[in-house]
Amino acid sequence: MPTVDITIQHAEGMHARPASIFVREAARFKSEIRLSAGGTTVNGKSIMGLLMLALSAGTVVTLEAEGPDADAACATLSEILAGNFE
Repeated sequence: MPTVDITIQHAEGMHARPASIFVREAARFKSEIRLSAGGTTVNGKSIMGLLMLALSAGTVVTLEAEGPDADAACATLSEILAGNFE
């Protein structure tokens, strides 16, 4: 089960637009996706869960994937979390 720590780099953090991009991409994978920050863990395929984390610039978030395409999921989704969602 790959686990990656990512620092949110986008100046506006993970607001609604990048969160929706993240969730849309996460839904493409069969693996379970989890995000953890500040002692809270949420389903990475849930827009409400992701927004609940209130990930601002500089926040460190842990991305976990478990399943048949976990490595590909971590690679793709970590790029989005890092701010590459344009």
